[in-house]
Amino acid sequence: MQSIRRLYVAKNGVFADEAKRLLTDLQENLLIKGLTDIHIYHRYDVSGLDDAAFEAAKNMIFSEPPVDAVYDELPAGKDDTVLAVEYLPGQYDQRADSAMQCLQMLTMKNDSLVRTAQVLVLSGSLSADDVAAIKHYCINPVEAREASLDPISTLEMPWEKPADVPVIDGFDAMDDAALKELSAHMGLAMSFDDLKFVQTYFRDEEKRNPTVTEIRVIDTYWSDHCRHTTFMTELTDVSFENGTFTAPIQRAYESYKTTRENLNRKKPQTLMDMATIAVKELKAAGKLDNLDESEEINACTIIIPVDVDGVEEEWLLLFKNETHNHPTEIEPFGGAATCLGGCIRDPLSGRSYVYQAMRVTGAGDPRQSVKDTLVGKLPQRKLTTGAAKGYSSYGNQIGLATGEVKEYYNPGFIAKRMEIGAVLGAAPRNNVVREEPLPGDIIILLGGKTGRDGCGGATGSSKKHTVESLETCGAEVQKGNALTERKIQRLFRRHEVTVLIKRCNDFGAGGVSVAIGELTDGLDINLDKVPKKYEGLDGTELAISESQERMAVVVAPE
Repeated sequence: MQSIRRLYVAKNGVFADEAKRLLTDLQENLLIKGLTDIHIYHRYDVSGLDDAAFEAAKNMIFSEPPVDAVYDELPAGKDDTVLAVEYLPGQYDQRADSAMQCLQMLTMKNDSLVRTAQVLVLSGSLSADDVAAIKHYCINPVEAREASLDPISTLEMPWEKPADVPVIDGFDAMDDAALKELSAHMGLAMSFDDLKFVQTYFRDEEKRNPTVTEIRVIDTYWSDHCRHTTFMTELTDVSFENGTFTAPIQRAYESYKTTRENLNRKKPQTLMDMATIAVKELKAAGKLDNLDESEEINACTIIIPVDVDGVEEEWLLLFKNETHNHPTEIEPFGGAATCLGGCIRDPLSGRSYVYQAMRVTGAGDPRQSVKDTLVGKLPQRKLTTGAAKGYSSYGNQIGLATGEVKEYYNPGFIAKRMEIGAVLGAAPRNNVVREEPLPGDIIILLGGKTGRDGCGGATGSSKKHTVESLETCGAEVQKGNALTERKIQRLFRRHEVTVLIKRCNDFGAGGVSVAIGELTDGLDINLDKVPKKYEGLDGTELAISESQERMAVVVAPE
């Protein structure tokens, strides 16, 4: 058994801004008056290093000597309260991952493991209620847990060989009560009528019971997030309540109806039709000749002339926006980070380079006292500051400029935060080849590996949420890995690479099942080939785990 070494790293006095901010936050917002000081340490447990490599890594990888202090033992007094926080198993820990990559470069070996935790040393006279309040405030159960202070014996993640994905026995004969119980037990996002339809299909067409994976994949495809059920619902009776905006909304609706008549639209009235009819009107008027249309629906794309060193070239300009209201509501840092990452991935899958972003958000008053927080919600201050950190962290790591940032504060955002990212991307038109996939073509998975984080993101965003949701949504928020997405950005800037790609799809909502399933009709997907972050993932997890940093590309066999 390899020995495990432990060290603690903290910012030196004048650089300990994070600890100072947390101290003020707990004193002023949690009203912990007996708290007098806080020190924050990053704890590293490391295996696979000899003495020389460990000593070199202390000041080269784990710390920055001008601003950090390194300790072999935690410098806490006997009267101090110590709280350690670590990510839940299966959650991506970028600090540990980056450290392991650096250790590979230092040792030229691949056998080092790192686990991290954040350790808070709290000084002052604290009651049991004070400590409980601090734990509740500092630990978001969706992503983290309290860590043990004891030494650990192994850094290997324990795992068991996953069982075969079960068949839902008796599904074809379930009555309505049993189907509703199944839906509640599985936490399905599809409506009861949808589930009844699925039951009829498997009973009459397949003549068998479905597996759990099949139901999960259908639930993902049919979620409001993917199928846009709300936006595609036919509107047969439209009325307007009296209010401040009644008149302009009515005028807009009448304009929409007039445009429908002029275009002789026969499709049902829907919110989606309202949102897209202006483009159809422009196209019918011959004013949209520069629209780039293809089977790939990655992002709205137009063709523009660009002066490149005095020579005019045709380029593609791509627009995309993404909302991550639900993920940011339950896990602010990761939700906002993957809002930007998810926004980038769509034009990136169109082989473009994303170069500009905009962020628009909505929150309640972040100055609100923590004690006034709605039950089952995170404090507005924690949401606002955590999301800002997540967005900026991802943007800084991938190297993307955000030219416009607006945060609106209104009581209407207390029920659900608004988190919107929007981006622009561009690429030379001759870099982008779009061809029909053919039998025998190869699908390559590139980018990050698959883990449990990101399972159920689409369905989670589509469900009604309750006070208990916070405790069961942990896996839904995928942990962003901006460095991997940056590598894909750089790869896709190379003409000799992109001209090999017939079609590309990102691992957005639904993961492998959607990313590969949408590439062409009639595919067999071998889940055993999917690269994994760790062992123990079952077929369902491999099929639906989503990520910003994975792409599926179709290339010819040669």
